[in-house]
Amino acid sequence: MNRMTPAFTAIAAASLLLVAGCAGTGEAKGPSDAAEQTVPYDEGTTMARLADAGKITIGTKFDQPLFGLENLDGVPEGFDVEVGKIIAGQLGIAPENITWVETVTANREPFLQSGQVDLVVATYTINDKRKEVVSFAGPYYVAGQDILVPAGNPEGIDGPDWFTENPSAAICTASGSTSYQNIAQYTDNIIEAAGYSECLEPIRTGQAVALTTDNVILAGLAFQSNGEFEVIGNPFSEDAYGIGVQHDDTDFRMWINDVLEASDADGSLAAAWDATIGDLLPRPGAIVVDRY
Repeated sequence: MNRMTPAFTAIAAASLLLVAGCAGTGEAKGPSDAAEQTVPYDEGTTMARLADAGKITIGTKFDQPLFGLENLDGVPEGFDVEVGKIIAGQLGIAPENITWVETVTANREPFLQSGQVDLVVATYTINDKRKEVVSFAGPYYVAGQDILVPAGNPEGIDGPDWFTENPSAAICTASGSTSYQNIAQYTDNIIEAAGYSECLEPIRTGQAVALTTDNVILAGLAFQSNGEFEVIGNPFSEDAYGIGVQHDDTDFRMWINDVLEASDADGSLAAAWDATIGDLLPRPGAIVVDRY
């Protein structure tokens, strides 16, 4: 398998310039073109197949502000989208040759297993249960689960223990998510939704008093709400986000790890963060990928 070549570094540098160059325009933030990839990959690898095809299918969220949110043209924008573009760029695939597939929490594993997508970048928390059926590159970000409440926090919710002490109060989260598993340790009064944005209406109607998931997702929802909601700011977990690939595709997983490390080192990931979510959350520290 070919790794960390001079061409690789040049492409990553080009991606950084493209991320920085699009800031301040009316277009989607992030890389807009990909440099040519001239380094051949080992025959039979996923990298060779995708590079030869000149196109890739990536699963991401379409309802997650700042990470993956569908714009007026039907194209997702956000940090996860930019990470996907960086990976595609290393294969010589331009953004216009990426097919984005909406991937909600419940269908990420099935989409990878069936080959409906080539990879998933979708606020995808790495855990041992998921590793039984898919593999993960990364992590490229470590989030913390928090709680979103109506502005002013009228119930005085200060953390997950509040729900143990108030069992009649319902909290909403996405079905099948790590967030569900975490909050279930404190309460069984949980409203399940297909996506996190779908939890906002139950709060408005009084069916639920709060929404819980990773702080970065909640920050985006609060930002989008124009002051209707706020995050309490008391994380109670550490959730590492990874890039999902098919199970046992070790070459592809390790290659993506190389991409992440190189993009972290040359500033491409930092530029993508600043262009999408940097106004709301501080830039994360250096990534440490897991080469299990």
